[in-house]
Amino acid sequence: MEGDAARGCLSMDGFARVAEAGVSSPEFTALCSWLVSELRSLCPLEEDVNPTRGPEDAETFQIEVSGLLGELHCPYSSLTAGDVTARLSTPDKCLQLLYFLSSELLAARLQARKTSCSPPEKEDRAGEAVNELQLICQALGMLDLDPGCPVHQAMADIEAKVSEVLSSLPPEHLQMAPLLKATLTSEEWGALEGIRDVLCTEYQRRRRMMATRLDVTVESFHWSERAKDRSGAMSEAFKPLRQSLLEESQVTLPHLLAAREDLSRIVKTSSGASRDKTSCAVNKVLMVGDVPDRGGRPNEIEPPMPMWEKRREGGKGGDHQRWGKRSKKKKK
Repeated sequence: MEGDAARGCLSMDGFARVAEAGVSSPEFTALCSWLVSELRSLCPLEEDVNPTRGPEDAETFQIEVSGLLGELHCPYSSLTAGDVTARLSTPDKCLQLLYFLSSELLAARLQARKTSCSPPEKEDRAGEAVNELQLICQALGMLDLDPGCPVHQAMADIEAKVSEVLSSLPPEHLQMAPLLKATLTSEEWGALEGIRDVLCTEYQRRRRMMATRLDVTVESFHWSERAKDRSGAMSEAFKPLRQSLLEESQVTLPHLLAAREDLSRIVKTSSGASRDKTSCAVNKVLMVGDVPDRGGRPNEIEPPMPMWEKRREGGKGGDHQRWGKRSKKKKK
């Protein structure tokens, strides 16, 4: 009942009314006690404040409040300095105490909500690592990983199971050696993770740029008169394909551990095997003369951007004029 009565006073008018009675009022002390109990449920406080039954307990109540305010590092000197039994002698000081306790409770609740909504990054990484280990155990046909099992023991069990599976395979089954042969330290693994993050960020930027170019190109198809009647069908056909394009890279450090030496072979784009799949009629078009720079290197181009220039004499315009003169002669 005391808690319900205290919650009923949580308003500006309620605070002012309860503060008028002062420390001699059981209603005021019950409200302070309820605020402190709610605060203790969110913060590890040692001090506590108990409600009173009458004016005879006012001195004990003020001593408890003094210890609590010292633990909370209250910034108001009017509540922390001077005689302990005289600090809450006026309604204004009692109201200031209620405001301070309620603000501390509000801050503690916001902090608790923030912590529950966004867990620390370390906990996320730890949970991700446990999920990866669980998937490894499932792939190897092992029992689910015990949450209380030490990490080194789990890794040792996985290594023993992998060795057992490899020994049952034919000798020629795995001819390619792993691409990463060095044994890395914890610091080197951390540096490698940082390199991966940088590469993933660069990949996402390039992928986003290519996706934007694709969107603009597809959007231009809707400009023609013939496409206006088929705009809905075109959008429905393109939408699932566009949504399947992921901007984030799916390459992780486990992919590096699984990579074999065949990935380190450099194959030229002009090789016969590559040209069999990329050769087309456009490749046979030869551009003569100065080829304009198409850019694509924003980190190398200095401002201002290059400007368009007029066509040189003897270009397409000159050819058109000569062709016009020849056509006139033929008409004569």
